[in-house]
Amino acid sequence: MKRYFLLLLLFTTLSGYAQNTINNYKYVLVPEQYSFFKEAHQYGLNSLAKNMLEEKGFTAYFDNKDLPTEIANNKCKALNADLIEKKGMFTTTLTLILKDCQGNVIFKSKEGKSREKEFSAAYNEALRNAFVSLNELPYTFTDEAVKVESVKAPVVVAAPVNSPVAVAAAVVESTEASGTLYAQATANGFQLIDTTPKKVITLYKTSVQDCFIADSGQSKGIVLKKDGKWFFEYYNNEKLVSEGLLIKF
Repeated sequence: MKRYFLLLLLFTTLSGYAQNTINNYKYVLVPEQYSFFKEAHQYGLNSLAKNMLEEKGFTAYFDNKDLPTEIANNKCKALNADLIEKKGMFTTTLTLILKDCQGNVIFKSKEGKSREKEFSAAYNEALRNAFVSLNELPYTFTDEAVKVESVKAPVVVAAPVNSPVAVAAAVVESTEASGTLYAQATANGFQLIDTTPKKVITLYKTSVQDCFIADSGQSKGIVLKKDGKWFFEYYNNEKLVSEGLLIKF
Protein backbone atom coordinates (compact mmCIF):
# COMPACT_ATOMS: atom_id res chain seq x y z
CA MET A 1 0.00 0.00 0.00
CA LYS A 2 1.43 3.33 -1.02
CA ARG A 3 1.97 5.94 1.62
CA TYR A 4 2.14 9.59 0.73
CA PHE A 5 4.08 12.43 2.22
CA LEU A 6 3.02 16.06 2.21
CA LEU A 7 5.49 17.72 -0.14
CA LEU A 8 4.53 21.24 -1.10
CA LEU A 9 2.34 24.05 0.12
CA LEU A 10 1.78 27.13 -2.03
CA PHE A 11 -0.21 30.00 -0.65
CA THR A 12 -0.55 33.73 -1.28
CA THR A 13 -1.77 36.32 1.13
CA LEU A 14 -3.85 38.70 -0.98
CA SER A 15 -4.96 41.54 1.20
CA GLY A 16 -4.01 42.45 4.75
CA TYR A 17 -4.44 44.95 7.48
CA ALA A 18 -1.73 47.39 6.47
CA GLN A 19 -4.37 49.86 5.30
CA ASN A 20 -6.45 49.63 8.48
CA THR A 21 -6.50 52.61 10.84
CA ILE A 22 -8.81 53.66 13.66
CA ASN A 23 -10.87 55.45 10.99
CA ASN A 24 -12.07 52.07 9.72
CA TYR A 25 -13.86 51.35 12.98
CA LYS A 26 -16.93 52.78 14.63
CA TYR A 27 -17.08 50.43 17.60
CA VAL A 28 -14.67 49.57 20.42
CA LEU A 29 -15.08 46.77 22.96
CA VAL A 30 -13.73 47.49 26.45
CA PRO A 31 -12.97 44.67 28.93
CA GLU A 32 -14.67 44.79 32.30
CA GLN A 33 -11.49 43.50 33.95
CA TYR A 34 -7.89 44.13 32.98
CA SER A 35 -5.34 41.33 33.29
CA PHE A 36 -3.29 43.16 35.92
CA PHE A 37 -6.29 43.60 38.25
CA LYS A 38 -8.02 41.04 40.47
CA GLU A 39 -11.49 42.58 40.19
CA ALA A 40 -13.75 43.92 37.46
CA HIS A 41 -14.06 47.71 37.20
CA GLN A 42 -11.27 48.19 39.72
CA TYR A 43 -10.61 51.90 40.43
CA GLY A 44 -13.26 52.72 37.79
CA LEU A 45 -10.60 52.34 35.10
CA ASN A 46 -12.80 50.39 32.68
CA SER A 47 -15.63 52.91 32.77
CA LEU A 48 -13.15 55.77 32.40
CA ALA A 49 -11.63 54.15 29.31
CA LYS A 50 -15.09 53.60 27.82
CA ASN A 51 -16.11 57.21 28.46
CA MET A 52 -12.90 58.59 26.96
CA LEU A 53 -13.29 56.45 23.84
CA GLU A 54 -16.82 57.79 23.44
CA GLU A 55 -15.51 61.34 23.86
CA LYS A 56 -13.10 60.58 21.01
CA GLY A 57 -16.07 59.67 18.80
CA PHE A 58 -16.21 55.87 19.05
CA THR A 59 -19.25 53.89 20.12
CA ALA A 60 -17.96 51.78 23.01
CA TYR A 61 -19.39 48.72 24.77
CA PHE A 62 -18.18 46.44 27.51
CA ASP A 63 -17.12 43.18 25.91
CA ASN A 64 -19.26 40.79 27.96
CA LYS A 65 -22.52 42.74 27.79
CA ASP A 66 -25.34 42.25 25.30
CA LEU A 67 -24.05 43.72 22.05
CA PRO A 68 -25.94 45.14 19.07
CA THR A 69 -26.67 42.56 16.39
CA GLU A 70 -24.24 44.26 14.00
CA ILE A 71 -21.32 43.55 16.33
CA ALA A 72 -22.58 40.30 17.83
CA ASN A 73 -22.74 38.77 14.34
CA ASN A 74 -19.33 40.09 13.33
CA LYS A 75 -16.81 41.01 16.05
CA CYS A 76 -14.42 42.14 13.31
CA LYS A 77 -16.41 45.36 13.03
CA ALA A 78 -15.09 46.42 16.44
CA LEU A 79 -11.70 47.19 17.88
CA ASN A 80 -10.70 45.64 21.20
CA ALA A 81 -9.27 48.00 23.81
CA ASP A 82 -6.69 46.84 26.31
CA LEU A 83 -4.26 48.35 28.79
CA ILE A 84 -0.69 47.24 29.39
CA GLU A 85 0.82 48.04 32.78
CA LYS A 86 4.55 48.61 33.18
CA LYS A 87 5.68 47.86 36.70
CA GLY A 88 7.53 50.59 38.54
CA MET A 89 8.36 51.25 42.18
CA PHE A 90 7.29 54.89 42.28
CA THR A 91 5.52 55.32 38.94
CA THR A 92 2.27 53.92 37.53
CA THR A 93 2.59 53.46 33.76
CA LEU A 94 -0.18 52.42 31.35
CA THR A 95 -0.24 51.98 27.57
CA LEU A 96 -3.48 51.91 25.59
CA ILE A 97 -3.72 49.24 22.86
CA LEU A 98 -6.43 48.98 20.20
CA LYS A 99 -6.45 45.66 18.32
CA ASP A 100 -8.58 44.22 15.54
CA CYS A 101 -10.40 40.89 15.80
CA GLN A 102 -7.27 38.96 14.81
CA GLY A 103 -5.03 40.54 17.39
CA ASN A 104 -3.29 42.97 15.03
CA VAL A 105 -2.37 46.24 16.76
CA ILE A 106 -4.15 49.14 15.04
CA PHE A 107 -3.10 51.75 17.60
CA LYS A 108 -0.60 51.85 20.48
CA SER A 109 -0.42 54.92 22.66
CA LYS A 110 2.58 56.51 24.25
CA GLU A 111 3.11 55.56 27.88
CA GLY A 112 0.88 57.39 30.31
CA LYS A 113 2.56 57.92 33.67
CA SER A 114 1.60 59.05 37.14
CA ARG A 115 3.55 59.53 40.35
CA GLU A 116 0.45 59.72 42.54
CA LYS A 117 0.79 57.56 45.65
CA GLU A 118 -2.89 56.64 45.98
CA PHE A 119 -3.73 53.78 43.60
CA SER A 120 -7.04 55.06 42.25
CA ALA A 121 -5.65 58.51 41.49
CA ALA A 122 -2.47 57.04 39.98
CA TYR A 123 -4.24 54.67 37.60
CA ASN A 124 -6.76 57.29 36.52
CA GLU A 125 -4.06 59.88 35.83
CA ALA A 126 -1.91 57.35 33.96
CA LEU A 127 -4.87 56.35 31.78
CA ARG A 128 -5.72 59.96 30.96
CA ASN A 129 -2.09 60.59 30.01
CA ALA A 130 -2.09 57.46 27.81
CA PHE A 131 -5.15 58.81 25.99
CA VAL A 132 -3.33 62.03 25.07
CA SER A 133 -1.65 60.44 22.02
CA LEU A 134 -4.99 58.96 20.87
CA ASN A 135 -6.72 62.31 21.25
CA GLU A 136 -4.00 63.95 19.18
CA LEU A 137 -4.71 61.51 16.32
CA PRO A 138 -7.45 62.69 13.90
CA TYR A 139 -10.44 60.35 13.85
CA THR A 140 -13.32 60.25 11.38
CA PHE A 141 -15.24 57.04 10.83
CA THR A 142 -15.04 56.34 7.09
CA ASP A 143 -17.92 53.83 7.04
CA GLU A 144 -15.73 51.56 4.92
CA ALA A 145 -15.80 47.82 5.39
CA VAL A 146 -12.88 46.51 7.39
CA LYS A 147 -10.54 44.64 5.11
CA VAL A 148 -10.32 41.00 6.03
CA GLU A 149 -7.18 39.09 5.25
CA SER A 150 -7.93 36.60 2.50
CA VAL A 151 -5.82 33.57 1.77
CA LYS A 152 -5.83 31.22 -1.17
CA ALA A 153 -6.41 27.57 -0.41
CA PRO A 154 -3.17 25.60 -0.26
CA VAL A 155 -2.03 23.51 -3.18
CA VAL A 156 -0.93 20.19 -1.75
CA VAL A 157 1.20 17.90 -3.88
CA ALA A 158 1.57 14.29 -2.80
CA ALA A 159 4.26 11.87 -3.90
CA PRO A 160 5.06 8.22 -3.12
CA VAL A 161 7.59 7.96 -0.31
CA ASN A 162 9.91 5.88 -2.47
CA SER A 163 10.30 8.70 -4.99
CA PRO A 164 13.58 10.73 -4.86
CA VAL A 165 11.72 13.97 -4.13
CA ALA A 166 9.75 12.48 -1.26
CA VAL A 167 12.86 10.96 0.27
CA ALA A 168 14.59 14.36 0.21
CA ALA A 169 11.60 16.06 1.79
CA ALA A 170 11.47 13.41 4.51
CA VAL A 171 14.63 14.81 6.09
CA VAL A 172 12.92 16.73 8.87
CA GLU A 173 14.26 18.69 11.83
CA SER A 174 11.79 17.88 14.62
CA THR A 175 11.15 19.49 18.00
CA GLU A 176 8.87 18.37 20.82
CA ALA A 177 5.84 20.38 21.95
CA SER A 178 6.44 22.73 24.86
CA GLY A 179 3.70 24.75 26.55
CA THR A 180 -0.01 24.74 25.82
CA LEU A 181 -1.39 27.13 23.22
CA TYR A 182 -5.04 28.19 23.34
CA ALA A 183 -7.02 28.66 20.12
CA GLN A 184 -9.18 31.77 19.80
CA ALA A 185 -11.57 31.87 16.85
CA THR A 186 -11.10 34.60 14.23
CA ALA A 187 -12.89 35.48 11.01
CA ASN A 188 -10.63 33.20 8.93
CA GLY A 189 -9.49 30.58 11.42
CA PHE A 190 -7.81 30.87 14.82
CA GLN A 191 -5.04 32.63 16.67
CA LEU A 192 -2.96 30.59 19.09
CA ILE A 193 -2.04 32.39 22.30
CA ASP A 194 0.16 31.35 25.21
CA THR A 195 -0.47 31.98 28.91
CA THR A 196 1.09 35.48 28.83
CA PRO A 197 -1.28 36.01 26.88
CA LYS A 198 0.65 36.57 23.66
CA LYS A 199 -0.26 35.65 20.10
CA VAL A 200 2.16 32.97 18.91
CA ILE A 201 0.75 31.71 15.61
CA THR A 202 -2.10 32.79 13.32
CA LEU A 203 -4.01 29.96 11.62
CA TYR A 204 -6.03 30.31 8.40
CA LYS A 205 -8.63 27.75 7.39
CA THR A 206 -8.10 25.63 4.27
CA SER A 207 -10.27 23.16 2.39
CA VAL A 208 -8.36 20.30 4.05
CA GLN A 209 -9.53 19.07 7.46
CA ASP A 210 -7.06 19.60 10.33
CA CYS A 211 -4.73 21.56 8.05
CA PHE A 212 -4.19 25.32 8.42
CA ILE A 213 -2.00 27.88 6.71
CA ALA A 214 0.14 29.24 9.55
CA ASP A 215 2.11 32.41 10.23
CA SER A 216 4.20 32.85 13.38
CA GLY A 217 5.53 36.24 12.32
CA GLN A 218 8.96 34.71 11.75
CA SER A 219 8.01 31.64 9.73
CA LYS A 220 5.18 30.72 7.38
CA GLY A 221 4.03 27.18 6.72
CA ILE A 222 1.24 24.87 7.79
CA VAL A 223 -0.18 23.52 11.03
CA LEU A 224 -1.58 20.01 10.61
CA LYS A 225 -2.65 17.05 12.67
CA LYS A 226 -0.77 13.76 12.35
CA ASP A 227 -1.45 10.65 14.42
CA GLY A 228 -3.53 12.71 16.84
CA LYS A 229 -0.80 15.34 17.38
CA TRP A 230 -0.42 18.88 16.02
CA PHE A 231 2.69 20.07 14.17
CA PHE A 232 3.85 23.40 12.74
CA GLU A 233 5.87 22.67 9.58
CA TYR A 234 7.88 25.21 7.62
CA TYR A 235 11.17 25.57 5.77
CA ASN A 236 14.24 27.15 7.34
CA ASN A 237 17.39 27.43 5.20
CA GLU A 238 16.07 24.80 2.78
CA LYS A 239 15.43 22.40 5.67
CA LEU A 240 11.95 21.23 6.63
CA VAL A 241 11.24 21.94 10.30
CA SER A 242 8.44 20.21 12.20
CA GLU A 243 7.56 21.68 15.59
CA GLY A 244 5.22 19.80 17.90
CA LEU A 245 2.35 21.88 19.31
CA LEU A 246 -0.02 21.40 22.23
CA ILE A 247 -3.25 23.12 21.16
CA LYS A 248 -6.49 23.47 23.08
CA PHE A 249 -9.45 24.43 20.89
